Parts: sequence; C-alpha cells; structure tokens
Amino acid sequence: MVWVGKRRLGLIVNPIAGIGGRVGLKGSDGEDVQRKALEFGALPQSLNRAIQALERMKSIRGEIEIITYPSEMGEDAAVACGFDPIVIGSIQKGKTTSEDTKNAAKEMSSLGVDLLLFAGGDGTARDVYDAVGRAMLVLGIPAGVKMHSAVFAVNPGSAGELAASFLRGIVNSERDAEVMDVDEESLRKGFVSAKLYGFLRIPYQERLVQGAKIPSSAGDKESMNAIACEIVDGMRDDCLYIIGPGTTTRAIMSKLGLSKTLAGVDVVLGRSLVGKDANEAQILKLLEKRSAKIIVTPIGGQGYIFGRGNQQISPEVIKKVGKENIIVVATPEKINSLRGRPFLVDTGDQEVDRMLSGYIRVVSGFNEQIIYKVSH
Repeated sequence: MVWVGKRRLGLIVNPIAGIGGRVGLKGSDGEDVQRKALEFGALPQSLNRAIQALERMKSIRGEIEIITYPSEMGEDAAVACGFDPIVIGSIQKGKTTSEDTKNAAKEMSSLGVDLLLFAGGDGTARDVYDAVGRAMLVLGIPAGVKMHSAVFAVNPGSAGELAASFLRGIVNSERDAEVMDVDEESLRKGFVSAKLYGFLRIPYQERLVQGAKIPSSAGDKESMNAIACEIVDGMRDDCLYIIGPGTTTRAIMSKLGLSKTLAGVDVVLGRSLVGKDANEAQILKLLEKRSAKIIVTPIGGQGYIFGRGNQQISPEVIKKVGKENIIVVATPEKINSLRGRPFLVDTGDQEVDRMLSGYIRVVSGFNEQIIYKVSH
C-alpha cells in the first residue's frame, strides 16, 4: 500500500472510553464496569469527541490521508466529517477490547503514519504505549474519565487544531509526555494510586496540550482548613451543595463532620449527606426541588474545574445550577502550580463550555477570594 504526496494520519477511537464518568464509576476499564455503566444508562461519548477533533481538520482534507479501523473505532467519525478513510483491520462490532486498540496502533505504526490520533482516556494511552512505545508520534483526544496523563490535548478541538498544524508543518516541536497508570479499583474504594507508566512522543504547542496531574501536597493542609471554614460559615440550610472530588473539597466535608468520597461527588443539604458518591441522574433528581450550588476544585497542574474526573456534574447539572452558583475553591499553592495559565473546562457540551468561560470568583482562604480566568 503506497501513498504519494499526502501526510498520513492514523485514527483510533476507543468506543467505550469515558462511559463510566457520568454514572459515577470513576473509569471505564474492564468488561464488568462497562456493562454496569450501560445498565445505568450511560451513553458513549468518544465518537462525538473524535468528531469534534476532526471538524477542526476539514481545511486540510485534501492534504491528508486518514488510516483507521472499522466502524466505531474510527471509520464512523471520519465519514461523519466528510473524509474518505482507508479502513484496515477488523473488529467485532459492539465488543471491542484493548487488544483491538493495540493491534490498530501496531498496524498503523508499520504503515508509517505521520501522526496517530486516538480518542480515549488513560487506559487507551497505556494500550497505545504498550503497542508502539516511543516509535511514533501520537496525540490523545480526551474522551476518558480521569486523563491524568500528559499525552492529551486540552480538549477535542485543540487536538484537531494541533494535529492539523503538525501535519501542515506549522508545528515542528515535540516532547515526551507522561502516561500515567491509575488503579481504577483502588479509586472506587477512595484511594488514589497513580504511577508513571511510560512516555509517548507527542507534537507540542503549550496552549493546546494539557499537563500531567500534580497531586496536592501535605503542606496545603492549613490553606485547605482555612477554605473549609470560609465555605462552611457561608452555607445555607435550605440549599443543596454538590461537592466535587478532591482533597480541598474533602476538607470542607471534614469540617461538616461528614465522610467525603475522594474520587466522587457528594451532595449536602442542611449540613447532612443526602447523596453519597452520586451520579448524574441522582444529582438531577435532587435538583428537582431545591436551589443548589456546586463546589469544585481545579486539578493541580492541569487546571480543569469541569470535565476531568467529575463528569457526574454534567452539562445538564451545570445548566440547572447556573454559573453564578458555582464556587471554585483552590489553595494558593494549587493556583501557583498553573503558572498563570487559566482554569479549563471541557464538559463535552461546547455551549456550556462557552458559558463557563470568562472570569470566576475563587475562594483561596478564610475571607480570601481572587478572580481567575476560565478558558475552554
């Protein structure tokens, strides 16, 4: 098979990536989790995320050749965006596995594609690493639940923009990006167990690529306690508080004398727990009769306040609550870790992302607030 004069883009879509997010399952690894997510009414998100990326590449449609896997593993997304992809390999529709991802990456590497674009999460990044290591340039379209790894663009549109710029020769820089291995089973039990799995080579433009997650340090404890005092002092008994994951929000729950689901979303009313480790449907049900506020903290080093690890607080939840009722809490150390970069939102709903963009008030201590920029 020979291509002449066109750059070659490999495309892999993990159909079940991120399926466990809105239903509160902390990930999508494993057949049991995927089956449970579908039973809870979860809808796959990765196809739409891949389409959002490819929409940004339509301007170079005549300059590139897309090589992809059949049906839901890439072909559907490419065709939806008006591309005429070359389809290789074979899959069992509706029953794809990590081995399909690995096989696809290996075949595309052997065909010498110029860039491999994949839609998935940390698990998909690990599969790509296992298959090709640093042998080829890759870039992740964020479509998973956590995405602690640094191989992903900041959102699907940025993935398409960076891929197009690289294939056109406008972006020539590359770097080694961390692939993080997070134990989802431990995460579901409230323990964060993340380790460096390896490195993948990615094209690089700082504003378009997310960093690796930086955990909060023990030195932040005093600041977290001060934030907790500020938030708890201002709580109203007639208002629901939807409290996102993180150690900063855990300090708020501790101040209330309540147990926090570290990697989940809890709901408080009248200083009592009315929704523990709640999923999107449960939160929407609670919102039917009450006004509410959302309390979230940005991911250290990345800056995401929505769209990474807290998909239970979905676009529908955010629209019902309203931007004016979102409370962001962050220690000065966490804010400084962003080095002036804005907070990020990647909810999967571009209208909601635009609504959240601009500036937002951040509680950073007791009686201490700052105004900080939010981008999408």
